[in-house]
Amino acid sequence: MTSKFLNGTLAAMLLMGMPMVSGCDDVSTELKAPVYSTKISEDDMRNSSFKDQFPLQYNSYMKNNESSVMTEYKGSVPFHKNDGTNPLPAGYKYAQPYLKNLWLGYPFMYEYNEARGHTYALEDFVNIDRINRYAEKGSLPSTCWNCKTPKMMTWIKEYGDSFWTKDVNTFRAPESLDAKEESISCPTCHDQKTMELRPYSEPLKDWLARTGQDWNKLSRNTKRTLVCAQCHVEYYFTHKDNGPAGRPVFPWDNGMDAEAMYQYYRTHGAKNPDGSQKPFADWVHAASKIPMIKMQHPDFEMFQDGPHGAAGVACADCHMPYMREGGKKYSSHWMTSPLKDPDLRACRQCHADKTADYLRSRVIYSQQKTYNQLIKAQDASVRGHEAVRLANAWTGEKAANYDQLMTEAREMVRKGQLFWDYVSAENSVGFHNPAKAIDTLMTSMECSLKAVDLCQQATMYGIAPALEGNIRDIVPPILEHSRKLQQDPAHLQTNPWLRLLPVLPPAEKVWDGQTKVSMK
Repeated sequence: MTSKFLNGTLAAMLLMGMPMVSGCDDVSTELKAPVYSTKISEDDMRNSSFKDQFPLQYNSYMKNNESSVMTEYKGSVPFHKNDGTNPLPAGYKYAQPYLKNLWLGYPFMYEYNEARGHTYALEDFVNIDRINRYAEKGSLPSTCWNCKTPKMMTWIKEYGDSFWTKDVNTFRAPESLDAKEESISCPTCHDQKTMELRPYSEPLKDWLARTGQDWNKLSRNTKRTLVCAQCHVEYYFTHKDNGPAGRPVFPWDNGMDAEAMYQYYRTHGAKNPDGSQKPFADWVHAASKIPMIKMQHPDFEMFQDGPHGAAGVACADCHMPYMREGGKKYSSHWMTSPLKDPDLRACRQCHADKTADYLRSRVIYSQQKTYNQLIKAQDASVRGHEAVRLANAWTGEKAANYDQLMTEAREMVRKGQLFWDYVSAENSVGFHNPAKAIDTLMTSMECSLKAVDLCQQATMYGIAPALEGNIRDIVPPILEHSRKLQQDPAHLQTNPWLRLLPVLPPAEKVWDGQTKVSMK
């Protein structure tokens, strides 16, 4: 057993309050990898091309087609994550009802689902309502394909940095890619000829270059995490004033915590005439008119300094554990939650002295604490937006320093939501780093409630009566909204915040998945 893995095992056991035990001999990640020389072309991105030479890995990869198993807080059923009234699967208890409110004015408000397995990445992407299916163009850049398919390598080779600003629908049709065969799979992480782990993601390669790291000199254990970190991260699209427009970037220059990213995003936007940078923003919130950041899925950032990540445990140790079949040992390519295994074999490779039920209870304990705080932070963020909205429209007596107070209030709403979304968008519901998850959510609440107080001061407490009581009565959660519904003026009257959106012109569907619908 290597010292690195021993340290990882110790830290993982300390997280659970467990004594050291033997039983980890089968999961060392620093063993020399087999050397391969396949006949697969470097331009072949089809997962089936790997089937004959790697049947065990391929068969386990196909288990990602499973889309019906739920864990307590997550799962692979693609239900709408905001809807606790009509949930899928039936009885799901942990919706986040304010998602559409908090992303008001941004395509995420149209649809945001629990993710299915990697085999569905392309299929779900071409069917998501965030891409405008009622027009020829999808109203999003081609950058959005970056984490969906290894065909990115082909497209970047052909188009270079001009690729990023093309419309997303440019590559949507079946002649551009096969949604079943060219989803996230073998060539996303492996060189087709040698099967060595390799980065395909441009933003990961850029980050390695910025930080002076040579992929070929990294340990295999580090690579077993970074190939996941190609996509399970926060990222943004470069503003044209700062480089190739739309090129994805990992905002890690100041660090990987929410505070470091918040500080990073205080610049990197458009440039002023004097060359100084404005704050970066993904969109302007339709209710508060605040320039906002949409966090993506900072799984790696949350994990890397958590109990397991800091100890050297790789993503693959838990989500792609070693298996044995027919006397052969291989890494499972069913990239999923260890909790879906009733026996929790991935966890018990190290925690061998504990039962599966006990280990599951410890995971759920951390997730429950995180979820409860997540909902409180979510509600506080909505209250902050509403306070700014009311203060923006206030015509009564104002404080002498009204403008200064409102500037700070808007910044606190922006920061509070970024901190909330750092945890909300992360896929472990806090388990990857329980302490950081709770601390981040507490900061989120603190910022959002400070924004409310600043708005009260700015309006000489004139808006106070309108903010009294349960925020869900003041601003009801938007449970149903879509591009099609936004074409209906009556729908926009069903919620006070929906009334702030423009009515979209009537339009029929142009795209159905990858298929162009005939237009009359």
